[in-house]
Amino acid sequence: MPDWRTRLQLDYHDPVSGQDITISPIDSFSPTFGTTADVLHSIEQTHIGAIFSPQTITFSLTVKAIGPIVGELTALAMNRTPFKVTLHETNDGHDWAFVRVVLDNCIITSAQPTTATPTGAPQATFSGFSLSAIADPKDRPEAKIP
Repeated sequence: MPDWRTRLQLDYHDPVSGQDITISPIDSFSPTFGTTADVLHSIEQTHIGAIFSPQTITFSLTVKAIGPIVGELTALAMNRTPFKVTLHETNDGHDWAFVRVVLDNCIITSAQPTTATPTGAPQATFSGFSLSAIADPKDRPEAKIP
């Protein structure tokens, strides 16, 4: 059984204090990378090339609505504050395929809290997009969008 040493961390730069703020813990995180390409055809020949559309990066993250986390994310959304999402291994982790994945210049576009119930903490799901990303696999060169 692996000894997991990875963590999901959300960082943003606070323009008022000038400091980087970390929001943690995050229950789930689902990034989506779109690298759409269409086949270019010709009267003389099929499949002569490809037309690439701009790459897109969207995400959703879910946090428990306890402590200051949901309030901080809501403030980021309402103030339109860009932030970055960083997924990385801690000090001596060796169980993940990536050194780090970073979504930079993220903007939250929607928030959806769940209903509060007598059992368990409510959750809030935040969705948004990122203007750039870096994936740093352990055995390959770093990949960037754009």
